[in-house]
Amino acid sequence: MPDLLLVLFLFNLSLFLLHEMDAIRRSEWRLFIVLKEMEDEKAYTYFTWVHLPIYTVILSLLFSSYQTITFWVLDIFFIIHTILHFLFEKHPRNQFKNSFSRSFIYPMGIFALIHLIFLIN
Repeated sequence: MPDLLLVLFLFNLSLFLLHEMDAIRRSEWRLFIVLKEMEDEKAYTYFTWVHLPIYTVILSLLFSSYQTITFWVLDIFFIIHTILHFLFEKHPRNQFKNSFSRSFIYPMGIFALIHLIFLIN
């Protein structure tokens, strides 16, 4: 993979990590079926801790022989994630209705699409 393409992916992964930090501040668990009914402190704890194994798996796969498939899976996930945020824009519990949060979410989907196109070619 050319260095520029790797940098694009890592930049986009960084946008995702920033979004997840913002998601904690904005109580994104209130949008999830399983967590929305829990008291905030408990849901916050679960939501935060579940990211540890997720990040560990992602980072492990990026440094493995499965790197290319990981790029594909994450790019597709970032695109779907962005679309879901767009679809939930009017949800009453959505706290991402600001330019700061959107500055992570929407570029993430666009950059993932660009990265995916370059992966295909």
